[in-house]
Amino acid sequence: MIYTGKQNEYFEIQSIDSSNCKHLLESQPEVLKLIWFTSDNNKLLIDGIPYTFNTNELLSLSQLNKLEYEKINSINLLRFNRQFYCILDHDSEVSCKGVLYYGAATPPIIKAADKELEILETAWKMAVLEFEMKDDLQLEMLQMMLKRILILCTRIFKRQKFHESPTPKQNDLFREFNYLVETHFREKHTVAEYSELLFKAPKTISNTFKKLCEKTPLQVIQERIVLEARRLLFYTEKDVSEIGYELGFQDIQSFSRFFKKQEGLSPTDFREQNHTV
Repeated sequence: MIYTGKQNEYFEIQSIDSSNCKHLLESQPEVLKLIWFTSDNNKLLIDGIPYTFNTNELLSLSQLNKLEYEKINSINLLRFNRQFYCILDHDSEVSCKGVLYYGAATPPIIKAADKELEILETAWKMAVLEFEMKDDLQLEMLQMMLKRILILCTRIFKRQKFHESPTPKQNDLFREFNYLVETHFREKHTVAEYSELLFKAPKTISNTFKKLCEKTPLQVIQERIVLEARRLLFYTEKDVSEIGYELGFQDIQSFSRFFKKQEGLSPTDFREQNHTV
């Protein structure tokens, strides 16, 4: 089921299995994805890293993620573009920027269960039914259903990933830091540089992360740089020196040292290893 609007709005909900799994790779410009796995042992490759997903796990991906599949049993797929609903412009409504999308080197994976699963199933069914309502209110109603789904997934993520419930200020700082890293990781490599953008002391940012999750702010920055390096090494034929320069390193030596410290092997060895798999 696909909705297309007069202003290039795009919203899609599909059931995917082994017979039509190629559809999972089709996309539109600036499309965000939410994948709900309805069976066990689904195998995907995301940014060159293998993952196995089981029943009632959900995965959010942006247009930046490289997605391939090895095995699909059954999933529910939701896709929407910026014209249909911009999570950046409507951040105050759903608060998923820097959490579900544009905020982590590792794809956010959540597990729906019990009451939350019931609510998700209801919202999903209501969205599916709304595709049949061909009237002037359809766009607004589909957007409302999408917002309910995104809000629910954001709540589940926070409950499952955070050590304790954040205050509104801590939540906003956490999300904004993650989003700024996504935006500036190519040229800004230190917590101090992001603290200037946020008008917060580096210690305030570090304390917030320590309270909420296992990663430090510096780890978030470094993991995002490594993710992009892996993507470029895995999916392009760019020279290692060109990749290093693109990621903000002054020379190939400093990039190679950084990459080897994070991954345990040099960029050249990483590329050779993965191209021979």
